[in-house]
Amino acid sequence: MPTHVPGLRIAVVGGGIGGLAAAAFLHRAGLTATVYEQAPALGEVGAGLVAAPNAVRLLRRLGVMERFLRGALPLDWGWEFRRWADGGVLSVEKLSGVCERLYGERTYVVHRADLLDTVKSAVPGDWIRLGARCTSVDESPHGVRLRFADGSRAEADVVIGADGVHSVVRSMVAEPTPPEYSGICAFRAIVPAAAAPDFARRPAQTLWLGPGRHFVHYPMKGGRAVNVVAFAPAGDYTEESWSATATREEFHAEFAGWDPRVTDLIAAGGVPGRWALLDRAPLRRWSRGRATLLGDAAHPMFPFFAQGAAQSIEDAAVLARCLAELVDDPEQALKQYEAVRIERTTRLQQISHGRRDVNHLPDGPEQQARDTALAGSDPLVGNGWIYGYDAEEVPVS
Repeated sequence: MPTHVPGLRIAVVGGGIGGLAAAAFLHRAGLTATVYEQAPALGEVGAGLVAAPNAVRLLRRLGVMERFLRGALPLDWGWEFRRWADGGVLSVEKLSGVCERLYGERTYVVHRADLLDTVKSAVPGDWIRLGARCTSVDESPHGVRLRFADGSRAEADVVIGADGVHSVVRSMVAEPTPPEYSGICAFRAIVPAAAAPDFARRPAQTLWLGPGRHFVHYPMKGGRAVNVVAFAPAGDYTEESWSATATREEFHAEFAGWDPRVTDLIAAGGVPGRWALLDRAPLRRWSRGRATLLGDAAHPMFPFFAQGAAQSIEDAAVLARCLAELVDDPEQALKQYEAVRIERTTRLQQISHGRRDVNHLPDGPEQQARDTALAGSDPLVGNGWIYGYDAEEVPVS
């Protein structure tokens, strides 16, 4: 068990993957924190996600791999790209054996709730305060003051805003900039394995590329379900919420005329979720005084590189290291954390933004050139700067 440093009061606003990862790494580093989560319970929210080696190696060091593997499924088949109209294979990359040789870990798919439960297992239970919706943060003579919807208050020496894209803490550290309308919306659905065709149950992440749209599926929950997420023009739809839904008919209409394997998966799923992707420019800074941001609060990104959760876990590991090394100078620790992380996360924000245009090319010469490039590419090696990054090896001083 870690030996905890007395005196430094750390408040983490938000009990999602990033907030709980921050608490887990702080606990391992011997620091103490309180996590304030507005929800009354840490329940099942969202759908599937990809856990690449850069995140998995950090989970292993937290000592939670046994729990992680209860719900995670290795992507041993790998990645494949297919053409929208007929399912023609544009590119295939096997991961089994290769991922471990290059980066020391496999790539997995996992339900977001299972990953949340995994990270939570590394956090002392009495650190988590549920039903605590933070409404404001501001500087106080002794650090940072937090106010909550029920009228209660708390004081902290350091506050970490892990409260997502609508972060309350963000207003303390950066100029408020409203998001821009991206023109894209996402649909998500979960298909029971018994209702899914064999090809969708393979341990593969399959991306179907078409004009103005793309469609992704992979198995999850140990193979008991298939996760579906798809991106299409949003029209006048602007709601950004995990709880918003569409109808199967609306989802199907967006992909009418696509390969029947796509539309059959849509028909087999339950009521689809739907949310607008809003675009946010990278922040030039995300720390000020005793407050900082982490994960989507600091650097929300389009999900086209499947790195949102991974980057929040990396943030958590680096932040804990900086605070542990500079426990007597937390303001400098937060500056160092930001300096270490901001270039990498900004780059990922930018390339995930650009991938939208590449994935959604209309049929024609540019699309044909893209497909040719895909056939000759090796994204596992080409993205080594993403997957080979070790948040606990990068210098922080």
